[in-house]
Amino acid sequence: MSALNIIKKNKDYRRVYHRGKSYADRYMVLYVLKNNIKICRFGFTISKKIGNAVVRNKIKRRFKEVCRLNLENFLCGFDYIIIARRDIVYLNYRQIEDSLLRLLKKASLRRR
Repeated sequence: MSALNIIKKNKDYRRVYHRGKSYADRYMVLYVLKNNIKICRFGFTISKKIGNAVVRNKIKRRFKEVCRLNLENFLCGFDYIIIARRDIVYLNYRQIEDSLLRLLKKASLRRR
C-alpha cells in the first residue's frame, strides 16, 4: 500500500485554486495544477453545507480511498484538489470513483 501525499498548507490550496484549471460535474469539482515535483499531491474540500462531521469525514475517507486505489491513473507532477458538491451524499463508493475517473479523462490527465 502506498500513502497519499496530502496538501496541507493553505497557501498551496490557494495557489491551485487561483492558477489551476477546474473540471466539474454534478457531484464534484476537480482542480489541477502542475507542480515542480515528481509526485502527485491531493487535497480534499468538503463544505459544512454537505452535512455534519460524520458525513463530511465519510466523504473524505472515500475520496482518499479512491485516490489511493487509482493512483496509477493520475499523472505524476500535478496537484489535485477535489471539492465535494451537495449531491455526493447520495453516492456510494463506486459512483464516486466513476465520477472522479470521468473528470480525469475530461481533463486529459488519466493514464490509461
